[in-house]
Amino acid sequence: MSCPRDLRGQLGVVIATRDRRATLAHTLERLRALPETPRILVVDNASADGTADMVARSFPGVEVLRLTVNRGALARNEGVRALHTPYVAFSDDDSWWEPGALAAAVDLLAARPATGLLAAGITVGPEGAPDPLNTVLAASPLGEGSAPRSRRVLGFLGCAAVVRRQAYLDVGGYHPLLFFGAEETLLAYDLAAAGWEVLHCPDVVARHSPADAPRPGRQALVRRNELLIAWMRRPLPVAFRRTAALCGEAVHDAQARRVARALLPRLPAALRLRRPLPRAVEEAARRVEAAHQAAETRAPGAAPSPEGAGA
Repeated sequence: MSCPRDLRGQLGVVIATRDRRATLAHTLERLRALPETPRILVVDNASADGTADMVARSFPGVEVLRLTVNRGALARNEGVRALHTPYVAFSDDDSWWEPGALAAAVDLLAARPATGLLAAGITVGPEGAPDPLNTVLAASPLGEGSAPRSRRVLGFLGCAAVVRRQAYLDVGGYHPLLFFGAEETLLAYDLAAAGWEVLHCPDVVARHSPADAPRPGRQALVRRNELLIAWMRRPLPVAFRRTAALCGEAVHDAQARRVARALLPRLPAALRLRRPLPRAVEEAARRVEAAHQAAETRAPGAAPSPEGAGA
């Protein structure tokens, strides 16, 4: 597929970051070298390490939106609102797009008005190894998508997605109750509930170079948010059953107790915001979960779906 000389009027890249100045600089070098020359907007989540000043000084042409408080994943919403391109790609401060990938994404979205989000194929590290999530997405039980070699999915990795701006804003983007962790799942649900197609397109490729540093508290945060999503979107028996399981674990497990303590104050808001999925989307969510459970039964611990990015 031929690559346009300039996609600035069609697509922008939004990067949400906080206190990772050196890593961000490497990512911006990669993005500025792309032949598509997309707009690039860095949304700084109130960094204390001079991130915003570094971008303004060292990367002329890269736009910066400075937030006065850390808004987590909601920083991406601010970026999408600030851009007025019809399509928006997301990167993290440790990820970027392969040459030609964004041009391919624009072509796919422009030809398919009902497609709201493309979940990219992902390569990892300097050697470009396939991410295990690629296999999970490619095996989605929801069937073929409208694009060649694509699958319909209900999940994606946040730093490897391209959205139709209209679709993203129509459903409100990332949800404020979650802040960070598993936010992709809820966005995929809401897009599908609104009638937008969510596709995994392996020919659109993002490169991810995550640090090996531990992320304390991450698993508890993701589990809390998964339960909040169940209360907001899934049938009540599902939410009750999963919450009861957490409470049972909390009797003897310290991490489960942390999750429960973080969940309970947010449950009233989740109930106020409750909007159950349409029947067809709920059935799709059940099929995805059944496929994941079957895969885990066949090969426990092998190539799991990343947190919050189920197919």
